Amino acid sequence: MDGRETGERKIVFYCSASYDIDEKFNQAAREVTRAACSLGYTIVSGGAVKGTMGVLADEVVRCGGRHIGVLPRFMAQYRFPKLDDTVWTESMADRKEKMREGTSAAIALPGGIGTLDELIGTLTLAKLQKYSGKVIAFNFDGFYEPLKALLDHYVSLGMLDTASRELILFPQTVDELVGLLK
Repeated sequence: MDGRETGERKIVFYCSASYDIDEKFNQAAREVTRAACSLGYTIVSGGAVKGTMGVLADEVVRCGGRHIGVLPRFMAQYRFPKLDDTVWTESMADRKEKMREGTSAAIALPGGIGTLDELIGTLTLAKLQKYSGKVIAFNFDGFYEPLKALLDHYVSLGMLDTASRELILFPQTVDELVGLLK
């Protein structure tokens, strides 16, 4: 059963599993998580204790929000212990599909190659009309400027149409991002 069937409003966050990132990115993640919880969203994430995923999970607990973690079985040792629900998958590909399921928005916080993979995969599905939620890259501190430039380059060469380019939104502040979720 997904969120549409129960009336539950869900958003998925893609984020870093690294402990080595600048604390400003984790602080921004806390603010975005608080805002999403205050709007009544159930949070879906990779469900791990590592890096920004763990920061996000701790913040959901502090806010009293609901949190669903989606993990492949081979990552069981990294499961955040206070998830409200855990969805187990057999592969990373299944994980990405289950994370998006029933969500009204997919938000990529600043993150690494896994985050980029999840974001681009979701954008591709939106382009193919297989994902109907909003696709958001939180461009905090200009993090996603290189991606914006690359996508614009694709448009200039005819590799991506303008309508597809407009499917991904790049808010720069928590307030802008929250405005997209209301």
